Amino acid sequence: MSAVDGLAQAVAGAVGTLKAIGIDVGSYRLSLYGLFSTIIVAILLYIAVRIALRSTKWLLRRNSQIDATQRLLAEKLIAIALFVFAMLLGIDLLGIDLTALAVFSGAAGLAIGFGLQKTVGNLIAGIILLMDRSIKPGDIVVVGDGSAMGGTSLPGGVPNVGRVAKIGVRAVNVVTRDGRKHLIPNELLMTQAVENWSFASPEVRVRMRVPVGYDCDLRLAQRLMVETAKENPRILAEPEPVVWITAFGERAVEHELRYWISDPEAGLGNIQGEVFLGIWDRFKEAGIRIPYPRTDVRMVEAPEEEDHRQK
Repeated sequence: MSAVDGLAQAVAGAVGTLKAIGIDVGSYRLSLYGLFSTIIVAILLYIAVRIALRSTKWLLRRNSQIDATQRLLAEKLIAIALFVFAMLLGIDLLGIDLTALAVFSGAAGLAIGFGLQKTVGNLIAGIILLMDRSIKPGDIVVVGDGSAMGGTSLPGGVPNVGRVAKIGVRAVNVVTRDGRKHLIPNELLMTQAVENWSFASPEVRVRMRVPVGYDCDLRLAQRLMVETAKENPRILAEPEPVVWITAFGERAVEHELRYWISDPEAGLGNIQGEVFLGIWDRFKEAGIRIPYPRTDVRMVEAPEEEDHRQK
């Protein structure tokens, strides 16, 4: 007997032993051989799917005729199709009779369906977002009032914006200016208001409230505001910055400085701080006063006649 025949007999004996060790569940046999076969087939199919996904991503990234959103959508759809095909192929290779487990699989499927309801909803929502191209990686977004990204608007009316880093199966990865990564469920982007500053154009208009005292030269103050905005390199020259009187307040004439920027991902609070500081320096040189909140309290004494009558 050759070594090959001996090895074959040893393998056959080991297989027979693994098949003999098991339990019967109705008409279905659960054995160690079936367990090991399931694990090996699952590992091989998983490796094959991963290799196929990497090859697909490599081919899609070499195709210059599709944009990033179409490529990401194609990758997700192909991944879903590959995993479903691998699962069905694994069931066929293992010879699992699903009819024998019809009742159990139906109950388990119902429980899994309820448990994965949100996950499936987020998956479908992510596919819809990629299909209509309303949100794509690299966009600057504000979700709702900003609470989905760690809080409400920042002081001064500056929203808490973030850059879309990745659109996943369950959630969108948004990175805010403070370096925090927020996972926003895809369903949330479908049901809440979303400001996408990069959807039509990256240009964003910034508004700044500047009060000026009544005893100051308003035209000079307006010219200084516009000149300060024009000197900032981040502010666009076209459309040019403008300033308007918005209201006559109790102690100041309210102005609103409006200008455009094309890089909102670089921050809004920092550019407003630079412009405010420049306006402060120019107003101080020109003698223009920015009034501060003040409350006057007057003490009025009651007339002496009324005091006598009360007595």
